[in-house]
Amino acid sequence: MTVTPFGTRLREAMDSRGPLCVGIDPHAALLASWGLSDDIAGLEAFSRTVVEALAQEVAVFKPQAAFFERFGSRGIAVLERTVADARAAGALVVMDAKRGDIGSTMAAYAETFLSPSSPLFSDALTVSPYLGYGSLAPAVELARESGAGLFVLALTSNPEGAEVQRAVREDGRSIGATMLAHLAAENEGAVPMGSFGAVVGATLGDLSSFDLDINGPLLAPGIGAQGATAADLPAVFGAAVRNVVPNVSRGVLKHGPDAAALRASAAGFAEEIRKAVSA
Repeated sequence: MTVTPFGTRLREAMDSRGPLCVGIDPHAALLASWGLSDDIAGLEAFSRTVVEALAQEVAVFKPQAAFFERFGSRGIAVLERTVADARAAGALVVMDAKRGDIGSTMAAYAETFLSPSSPLFSDALTVSPYLGYGSLAPAVELARESGAGLFVLALTSNPEGAEVQRAVREDGRSIGATMLAHLAAENEGAVPMGSFGAVVGATLGDLSSFDLDINGPLLAPGIGAQGATAADLPAVFGAAVRNVVPNVSRGVLKHGPDAAALRASAAGFAEEIRKAVSA
């Protein structure tokens, strides 16, 4: 059976629904602000409300696996339902699990999130390449087979990330730039864009010294609560801005549990981003 690659599906979703990714981050403080208990009942109510309000509106959801895993097997069951319901409603799901390991362990992580037979099968997965980019080979291979995608941590928005990502190799190229080059190679020749993206923070300012033209998506956290705005995107991402998938979590989720308010906030962010990247 022929599968449509993630990059193709993502481009279509961004063009039709707007280039916005909404995080699903049910941490304790957010549950409390919604008037929900910090337990399975609260987790389930929160996740169901977000999906029902937005899954037919936004291009991408990004559930943070840790906020579900903290409740053990029952939390994982909620995550499974959240992923399935979001995808059934037409949204793409990027699982934010940041997995990274070697050999059979990396293969098992890949099977968990990138195998169509898994109850946690997602359209894409965030991965950490800091055991060496080659350690991601099992995930790359399975993503190609299943039509899924990867987002590789390259230039993250947290200040500590620079310690590793801006470090310079013997060949004079930084670690972050090396990851971008690997991804460009993975995406070579893909139309309309490749399925192997990078995580690049929207709060990082001028990134003109990095080649962000990887012919793939750039998942960009930092819009909203972290201080970046849609208007900042062209200056940060330059010519690659059309492939940017800005992630907003608290900026949208703070408007819950009112479904109409969630939809209005997401629509407002999507429109601001659309104007900024098409200017």
